[in-house]
Amino acid sequence: MQIWVDGDACPGVIKEILFRAAERTAVALTLVANRPLRVPPSRHIKAVQVAAGFDVADNLIAQRVEAGDLVVTSDIPLAADVLAKGAHAISFRGDAYTADNIRQRLTMRDFMETMRASGINTGGPPALSQADRKTFADRLDRLLAQRAR
Repeated sequence: MQIWVDGDACPGVIKEILFRAAERTAVALTLVANRPLRVPPSRHIKAVQVAAGFDVADNLIAQRVEAGDLVVTSDIPLAADVLAKGAHAISFRGDAYTADNIRQRLTMRDFMETMRASGINTGGPPALSQADRKTFADRLDRLLAQRAR
């Protein structure tokens, strides 16, 4: 298993949880972004910078992910792509994207995008809460424990 992170949008607190987990479990962690990212010195953690552009980081992750890998992203189309390849996907809040819920999430995403395009202010997501951080850490730990079995 390798962990891939959509690094452009990943909150710093979530990166810290991922860094600790990668060190603790010796799992490869790759953050992909179109800007330089600081990562701690580690043989398990690396950052890949891609060219600027729409979905360039997402496309690289989708190309390189393999069955059994984990992708951490808030990008629903990317999550759908990696699920189709047999990988796992979770959001920065710890929500699991699954074959059972991805179609509904894509539909809602498209609906909200249409609303925004028509001039309706849909607002953004709420700030990441302590409960979100715990949910993310717990979900990550469960997925890493499954890998260890």
